[in-house]
Amino acid sequence: MRALVVVGLLAVLAVIFVAVAVVRDSQGEAGAAKSCPDGWPLADVTLRENKDVKINVLNGTDEAGRAASVADDFRNRKFQVKKVGNAPKGVDEVAVLRYGPKGVGSAHLLRAYFLDNAETDYDPKRTDDTVDVVLGDAFQQLATTTEVNQSLGDLGSPIAPPGSCPAPVEK
Repeated sequence: MRALVVVGLLAVLAVIFVAVAVVRDSQGEAGAAKSCPDGWPLADVTLRENKDVKINVLNGTDEAGRAASVADDFRNRKFQVKKVGNAPKGVDEVAVLRYGPKGVGSAHLLRAYFLDNAETDYDPKRTDDTVDVVLGDAFQQLATTTEVNQSLGDLGSPIAPPGSCPAPVEK
């Protein structure tokens, strides 16, 4: 009988200890913008779901209709395609992702759809959360769901680009 009382008391103490540790945790804001230099933008490093990502799909190749076709692929994957059009020709890469501080997490997800073969073009002065996807001559197709998941695992978590600070995480 004593053993049950002791085990019960230890269990109650463990629950209290865990509750106090969770309530007093001060690491929730660790690495956030408290020590950000003046003038540096706050980068949204939250990894977004497809439905929350806004993109413009632009064709940087000589192939007519490429942007419209890829925009349809993105729509089928639940992305918010805002604009479809042309970019200056001569993009040799698979793709170029152009974004600002509010699009860091979205661009990170999009990198996985290009198996981390897309060039990134971060503009700290850009104020919207839309990512421009400029398709290049080396583009063939978007990654499958399995490939995207594997690529996201390889990429890890989004990080703030040089010259920016991670924005505080919303709770």
